[in-house]
Amino acid sequence: MLNNKSIGIFDSGYGGLTVFRSIFEQLPEYDYVYLGDTARAPYGNRSFQSIHQYTWECVQWLFEQGCQLVILACNTASAKALRNIQQIDLKSQDPAKRVLGVIRPTAEVIGNYTQTKHIGVLGTKGTVQSGSYVIEIGNFFPDVKVYQQACPLWVPLIENGEYDKPGADYFVKKYLDQILAQSPDIDTLLLACTHYPLIQAKIKEYLSPGIKVVSQGDIVAKSLVDYLQRHPEMEASISRNATQKFFTTTDDTADFDHYAEIFFSAAVKSSFADVKC
Repeated sequence: MLNNKSIGIFDSGYGGLTVFRSIFEQLPEYDYVYLGDTARAPYGNRSFQSIHQYTWECVQWLFEQGCQLVILACNTASAKALRNIQQIDLKSQDPAKRVLGVIRPTAEVIGNYTQTKHIGVLGTKGTVQSGSYVIEIGNFFPDVKVYQQACPLWVPLIENGEYDKPGADYFVKKYLDQILAQSPDIDTLLLACTHYPLIQAKIKEYLSPGIKVVSQGDIVAKSLVDYLQRHPEMEASISRNATQKFFTTTDDTADFDHYAEIFFSAAVKSSFADVKC
C-alpha cells in the first residue's frame, strides 16, 4: 500500500494526464496516484462489458493503494463504466469510497460556452455510441442541441507521436468537416477525449475564429475543487505532501514515461502496476 490518503486518477492510457496536470495546478498540495492501463489501451472500441471490467479492476487496484477517492480521467470509462461502479460495485465493496468521472462536470457547464445553442462533441467511438453527453447536457441545458462525431484515428495518431506531423492534418480536417456538416450553427466544439488537447492548436487551424474549442482539464479540476469543498470529510482525509506517483500496467515503464511526459508537460517516472485480471 502506498500513501493511504492519496487521490487516485485513472485513465486507459496517457490522456488522463492532461486532466491530472490541470488538477495538480489547482490543487498542488495533495498526494496523487496515477494509473494508466496502457497494456489494454485503447478502450474506445471495446465492448461495454470489457470497459467496465477493466475500469473496475483498475479502480480496485487504486483502492488497494489506499485511495478513497478516484477520478476516472477517461471519457470512455466515464461513459461506459462509471454508473455501474457507483450504483452497484461500490455498494457491494465499500460505500464510503467515491469514484467520479469527467462527463457530468463537463455537461454542467458546457452550455454556458455557446451562443447559438448548438454544440459539437468530438470523442472516441465508445463515448459517442454511449450517448452520455447528449443525455447529460440535455439534463442541464435542455435548449441546447448536441451533435456528435467519433474520431477513431485521432488517439492512434497522438499515441504514435504523429499528431503534430503534416500527415495528421488530413484526419483532423476530415472529422471537423463531418461534425460541422451536421449543423452550420455549431459555435462550440467539446474535446470529449483527454488525448485531444494535444491537437487543439491543429484543430483551431481548420475552424473559423467564431468557434470555441473546449477541453476538459480545467473544468474537471474546478469541479474537484468544488466537490472537496462540499465534502469536508473527504477533503480532510486526503494527505498533503504534494507527491505524485505514476503507474502503468505495461512492464515497459521507460516507454510509458517518454509519452507521459508529452501529456503531463513534465518529467514522469513510473512503476509497473500488477493489476489482477
